[in-house]
Amino acid sequence: MSLFDTRVPAVLLRTDRNPFHHGTLGAVRSLGRAGVDVHVVADCASSPVRASRYVTGLHTPPPPGASPADITAALRRVAARIGRPAVLIPMDDACAVAVGRARAELAPAYLLPDQPDDLPGRVADKAELAGVCASLGVPHPETLVPDGPAQAARAAWRLGLPVVAKWSRPWLVPPGGGLRSTVLVRSAREAGELYRRAEEAGSRLLLQAFLPPGPDRDWFFHGYADRSGTVRAGGPGRKTRARPRGAGLTAVGRWTPNPQVQALAERVTGELGYRGVFDLDFRRCGATGGYHLLDFNPRPGAQFRLFTDSAGLDVVRALHLDLTHRALPEGVPRPGRAFVVENYAPLSALRPMPVGRELAWHAPDDRAPGRALWTLWGRHVTGRVLDRARSRRARPANEAPARARVVRQAGAPRADRAGQPDRPGGDRAGSH
Repeated sequence: MSLFDTRVPAVLLRTDRNPFHHGTLGAVRSLGRAGVDVHVVADCASSPVRASRYVTGLHTPPPPGASPADITAALRRVAARIGRPAVLIPMDDACAVAVGRARAELAPAYLLPDQPDDLPGRVADKAELAGVCASLGVPHPETLVPDGPAQAARAAWRLGLPVVAKWSRPWLVPPGGGLRSTVLVRSAREAGELYRRAEEAGSRLLLQAFLPPGPDRDWFFHGYADRSGTVRAGGPGRKTRARPRGAGLTAVGRWTPNPQVQALAERVTGELGYRGVFDLDFRRCGATGGYHLLDFNPRPGAQFRLFTDSAGLDVVRALHLDLTHRALPEGVPRPGRAFVVENYAPLSALRPMPVGRELAWHAPDDRAPGRALWTLWGRHVTGRVLDRARSRRARPANEAPARARVVRQAGAPRADRAGQPDRPGGDRAGSH
């Protein structure tokens, strides 16, 4: 008999249009292998995800930047087509925030964790998170939220250049406008100029003290807080390769025991009364050795499958089991296990891992997405190269190209060379 109530389907929701969002495929496979019907509400037209044998149905998502009301309306249409209650899993921050606000409206068509409606929005907003950390006494880089260009310049001087500049709600940053969710600002003038684009970005600019790079500094914790608030499944991991180098998305991660990170994660979620899947990012300060909470993503991180224990439990499976009132199996952690994203770290994908690993795209029981990846990735990289060539030809000879300085996370080694889709949400458009 299955551990899972396979009568209850799962609905994965994502408005981020990154076709190479491997976290979505991870959730499809995890629940599909358990016998659960998996419906995907996301733009998968040019994504390897659509090729998975475990996808039960594909549904048109609301467009990027859709209002919470539009997202709710789209979910109601999907619920009417499915015709039975389903476990709803937002896969990006924008959807997690919208679903949190509409939790009462979405019931009983969808099963969702029971927590304050505004909590996902509070923790996902970078400026709000700084306040949350201050109230809990959790280490967080010193953060200032300026009220104008002059104040932004003064804040940069006060924090000490260079400083990290972030938009508080990165999911609102429009694609194609040259804005990044997080950049490294090296002068007070740059800070003032960036503030002038706040209206375009759609949210507040905040400036944050920069924690210097170094080895063994970037950590993450994935977990599931059950109905009682107990953190189940998941664990602490270390980012060993990133794409782009030193910033953003995890290209290679390793399950690494870290009692300090685990205790911080359990304390934060416990004191907030958080329920559901979460993905936290930490940076270790080289001067003090303390771990600073950088991001709280109220949804599964893209590499959540790294934390699959000996009983096959991961955070997505834990969510489905808990919301359908099934017992969670007691497995043993598997530290040392690795997770590799092949298109971001192709050389690492070829190397054997002594404790085991999981590839983001290739799987023996679901080969089609892995085959589709290289065809679609080749088209993507070729398109990027051609776009850059056309841009250089069109640019006047005396005009220098504009370059965003993407903040480098501490101590991550150089990733294997490969292209990456432009995404205004960086690592967390559905993070980490």
